[in-house]
Amino acid sequence: MEPNLKLKKDECQSLKDAIKFRQLVGSLIYLTITRPTICYSVGVVSQFMHSSTTSHLDAAKRILRYVKGSLSQGLWYKRCAIFLLSGFTDANWAGDSNDRRSTSGYCFSTGSAVVSWCSKKQDVVALSTTEAELSQQPWLHESVIG
Repeated sequence: MEPNLKLKKDECQSLKDAIKFRQLVGSLIYLTITRPTICYSVGVVSQFMHSSTTSHLDAAKRILRYVKGSLSQGLWYKRCAIFLLSGFTDANWAGDSNDRRSTSGYCFSTGSAVVSWCSKKQDVVALSTTEAELSQQPWLHESVIG
């Protein structure tokens, strides 16, 4: 996606044939299984399946151009002598300009590649950055507490 691009619900003309947009986004969702680099972008575009506009279609086409230009890239898992599992988690407070909800996510890697990742828009509006980072991650509570 373009850096700092904020897609909104009703910012452009609605699409006449939204079925093609939904098929394109569905295909991109399937592609995220082997392409974790597009997960965030596809997640943002997929939020507008019911009210898609021309700017949303342009963003989806940009993802396709990225995939076309990076066909030779992929995940490579090399054998390591020492097993080291590392993780990272973060959240953006009120990052969605449409409903002010936060998005939280995590990724875990072993050796040279990511083995698990998730990005999810939170169900409720967080009142602080601390609440945004801790409210939707029960596995983090368990590891911190006990």
